[in-house]
Amino acid sequence: MNTHTPPRFDPTRVPHLLGSFAPVTEEVDVADLEVTGELPPSLDGLYLRNGPNPRFTPIGSYLYPIDGDGMLHGVWLSEGRARYRNRFVRTPALEAEERAGHALWGGLESMIMPDADQVGPELAGTFRDLPDINVVRHGGRMLALAESACPFRVDAGLATLGREDWGGALPAGITAHPKVDPVTGEMVVFCYALEPPYLTWSVIGSDGAVTRGPTIVEGVDEPMMIHDMALTGRYAVLVLAPVFFDLAAAMAGGSFLSWQPERGTRVALIPRDGGPLRWAADEAFWMWHTVNAYDDGPGEDAPVVLDYVEWSRLTVGPDSGTDAGPVSGGLTRARIDPAAGRMARTRLDDSRVEFPRVDDRLIGRRHRYAALATETGRADLLPGEYDAVRWYDTETGDSRVWQAGNLSVGEPVFAPEPGRDSDGHGHWLTFATDRTDGASWFLVFPAEDPAAGPVARARIPVRVPLGLHGCWLPTEA
Repeated sequence: MNTHTPPRFDPTRVPHLLGSFAPVTEEVDVADLEVTGELPPSLDGLYLRNGPNPRFTPIGSYLYPIDGDGMLHGVWLSEGRARYRNRFVRTPALEAEERAGHALWGGLESMIMPDADQVGPELAGTFRDLPDINVVRHGGRMLALAESACPFRVDAGLATLGREDWGGALPAGITAHPKVDPVTGEMVVFCYALEPPYLTWSVIGSDGAVTRGPTIVEGVDEPMMIHDMALTGRYAVLVLAPVFFDLAAAMAGGSFLSWQPERGTRVALIPRDGGPLRWAADEAFWMWHTVNAYDDGPGEDAPVVLDYVEWSRLTVGPDSGTDAGPVSGGLTRARIDPAAGRMARTRLDDSRVEFPRVDDRLIGRRHRYAALATETGRADLLPGEYDAVRWYDTETGDSRVWQAGNLSVGEPVFAPEPGRDSDGHGHWLTFATDRTDGASWFLVFPAEDPAAGPVARARIPVRVPLGLHGCWLPTEA
């Protein structure tokens, strides 16, 4: 059903459907990629990335990075060779649109939903699944993750197996950025919703069984958007920026996201042992992604250190523009006092950055290095496009940058050297696409001297649209 007359929409004028972001529709397999340089023989596993990739030309609206069908891009590495495969995450909505030969659902802001004559009674009047943001492997499952919904499980060959709700234990699903504790193997997750309970958190054991079902985060009495989280040994850390859902406005043709800076930003420290919730508050800021967090000392009142990428305001949707002035941001550290409910923020680096990553073996523990996509200041980049990679040293404050020239780069992911501790030995991996000819590459940087540039480049047989998040999955014994 069309709940209102959709706004006039021209997909050819949407930046995130153009250039390096433009979707691809072909699914391909190539057994032996062309490589420049030498792929390190220690890399044995799969680099896998997810991202929004509309199967058909969008109708009604398109809001990056939330809208779009998921497409997985995988590079398998072994013995200095590489192979590639990409596959759509095949949701019921995508399959219905393939049968129709065109888009049936509009973007989230348009509220266009097909009726029963078009898709049958089960899908009629429903939102489409959007498992297009991240991908993780945990407890025997490989999951393509949506913003806040049930993920979709895929097999080792990237074929879609179906929606995952952990046997009904997590019926509302999870968000796109769960965190796996490298010590316990637990995956801590959260989920936000448009109806009560508005915010919950859960724990999935290392074996894939849910050990803590959806637990309400008290003190959240309206629907909010919270994209990412952090983890420490004691806490799950949630940053609640003042971004609220306004379903009534969306039904009337307005924006479904409302930025309300006068309400400030709160941080929830959720004890993993089930103890009392701790809160801290500060002036309004927006955050897409955390870098990492850790407990700075023993005892329940020890400070929590949170590194993240801060933005001065929301950077998506209508509320992100015009009269609010230019958006600013950078790599930031917050030191949170659980007892006093206060936080002190320090800007570590003013460079325009996003997609921060650390060695995943250090999640929840003190880290030294962080890698981020960044800009060099050129004027021809689209919003959310980056042309360099920056590595930041939290001990010294120094940073190193590799400028990519005509390449648009994605999120860097760390692949540790097998048998080495978390000491920076390994390689950073990412996709990059040439803005001049659309050629895409898989890049491998040495962690010891990443600014020297890639030691290997593997040519990808199709253009890889700029996407979102991925992971390194070493071959399991």
